[in-house]
Amino acid sequence: MRSVVDEVITAGRQLGHKGRCPLMYEWHGKKYWGAAHGLAGIMHVLMDMELKPDEVEEVKGTLRYMISNRFPSGNYPSSEGSENDRLVHWCHGAPGVTLTLVKAAEVFGDKEFLQAAVDSGEVVWKRGLLKRVGICHGISGNTYVFLSLYRLTGNEKYLYRAKAFTCFLLDRAQKLISEGKMHGGDRPHSLFEGLGGMAYTCLDMVDPQMAKFPGYEL
Repeated sequence: MRSVVDEVITAGRQLGHKGRCPLMYEWHGKKYWGAAHGLAGIMHVLMDMELKPDEVEEVKGTLRYMISNRFPSGNYPSSEGSENDRLVHWCHGAPGVTLTLVKAAEVFGDKEFLQAAVDSGEVVWKRGLLKRVGICHGISGNTYVFLSLYRLTGNEKYLYRAKAFTCFLLDRAQKLISEGKMHGGDRPHSLFEGLGGMAYTCLDMVDPQMAKFPGYEL
């Protein structure tokens, strides 16, 4: 694992902005910020590794850069320099970043990351009831924001919000999909796009203290 970490850190430093963002990465010509293939996801993985002191500071500095450059709404850009404040998904926007900030609060114990996670969670509550069901870019994935914040803080407000999103799915998703008002996913039974993710979310609601975004939170 250490050899992989060395590669990730070295590549990040090469694209990092000196004096601003310590680590940066590019995929298909864009410097993405999200959890699926961007800064949030890479920082999340690095925080599970044993890092050197200077690498820890670089991860913290990268997260602080993201926090300081979020939109006025509190949402996060999908990529470096983007001015499109539209996406509120796990893959792009506040939901995936929130999970990474929760991880940072757990690993580093810094109150700034806890507050940033709480602030980002508010964006998901206000704008995260999407027209898709899956965990990548749908309501199921956004539900994990509240489950993660509940696990971190113990505040039952977040459990209520997770239940609200889940109940919406249970009560309305199938009907709205059949009416063409919701998108069931290009692969309707898959884990990340379709009903597979919704089923996984419902299963995690049985024991919300143990709930973790599949394939992302460890």
